[in-house]
Amino acid sequence: MAKIKSVYICQQCAYESAKWLGKCPSCSSWNTFNEEIKDSTKENLTLKVNSILQNNSPKNIRDIKSGENERYDTGINELNRVLGGGLVKGSLTLISGDPGIGKSTLLLQTANNISLKYGKVLYVSGEESEQQIKIRGDRLGVNSKDLFIVSETNLDAISIYIEQINPNFVIIDSIQTIFKDSISSAPGSVSQVKECSNTIMRICKGSNIPFFLVAHVTKQGELAGPRVLEHMVDTVLYFEGERTEEYRILRTMKNRFGTTSEIGVFEMQQEGLLEVFDPSKIFLEDTSYNQEGSVVIGIMEGTRPILVEIQALVSETNAPMPRRTAVGIDHQRLSLILAVLEKKLKVPFYNKDVYVNVVGGLSIDGTAADLGLALALLSSVKSKEFKLEKTLIVGEVGLTGEIRPIAATERLVKEAEKLGFKNVVIPERNKDKVKKSKINIIGIGSLKEVISKIF
Repeated sequence: MAKIKSVYICQQCAYESAKWLGKCPSCSSWNTFNEEIKDSTKENLTLKVNSILQNNSPKNIRDIKSGENERYDTGINELNRVLGGGLVKGSLTLISGDPGIGKSTLLLQTANNISLKYGKVLYVSGEESEQQIKIRGDRLGVNSKDLFIVSETNLDAISIYIEQINPNFVIIDSIQTIFKDSISSAPGSVSQVKECSNTIMRICKGSNIPFFLVAHVTKQGELAGPRVLEHMVDTVLYFEGERTEEYRILRTMKNRFGTTSEIGVFEMQQEGLLEVFDPSKIFLEDTSYNQEGSVVIGIMEGTRPILVEIQALVSETNAPMPRRTAVGIDHQRLSLILAVLEKKLKVPFYNKDVYVNVVGGLSIDGTAADLGLALALLSSVKSKEFKLEKTLIVGEVGLTGEIRPIAATERLVKEAEKLGFKNVVIPERNKDKVKKSKINIIGIGSLKEVISKIF
């Protein structure tokens, strides 16, 4: 007799409870428990174990062939960059982003490129019909004879299609729409997502076929579904940008085959997503140099130096709680820089609203933008422009007001020279490491030196 029991599962963190709870004790989310049926039949478990043992056995590490060098060229250099050099065979990649950001467009372009070069590709859509995908394909110029499209949400049927076609690459759009008949819960639930992901992973690793899974995001911008999904896959990519803007940024959140600090930059056009090979020119395209509150900074995104503009606006306010707004900059980092400026330079911000924006929609991580942010704030609060024209600012600001060195300064200086900058302000301790350059290099040891040398 089958043992069937009902359990309640949190849709945010997959916490299981024997009864319904209003608040999840694991993730503290409210009203996230759904009832699901669990079948714990011993016979089913034995069949699964026997099937696994037949298809797998321990191997000596010397007999295992490394698949690191077996990568597919996606035909899109920016995508190859964030993947670590191409698509690894047998890898499972998860891509997410806001609705309408361009996920399906990028994957359809990738599917076409791989099918033209390596053979059969299967594109499984659970959200669109074949005719809808064809309309997009016509707009993108996708017309490969080895690209197969199917609109299906049943994973058992998808598995049969994979066996019949034997593709070199599979795309599933999206994992939240896929379901298995053996699971009683609705598509997108924790049980369905976990079970479907496990099945896909077994097909992926067993057949050495690379898979791309599309995942939805929540209103907060986080990956929808259980966190186990992120741990299970090899690579997690996230599409950033505004649907109303032209530029999109593809960022690596996790990568077992490469660095997690790379980004790919794309421009959305009528014919699809076009690669941006020189992001610095794009981000600085409309920059008006020597404006108060505007500073150009240099940051490293993986192996790529990028120059972007930071704008700051400081205005007096009578409100008891001044406003602090940061777009593209960590809010805590902004508070830290404001505290250092107040303490070390005696510049008051307690009665002023502060607004900071990174032009172009790029989000900046790390500390290389500290000095540029501090100078943008000083420029705005003093209503002064820099006395040096076309100046690049890089450096980390310490709590004591000192300017600390950063990595890859020489590469940032070379990028500035290429784009026609005349001055570069860097930490004093980085100055000796930079080789001779046509640009005027200014070393700064502390924030107090900034006033005399820059303004």
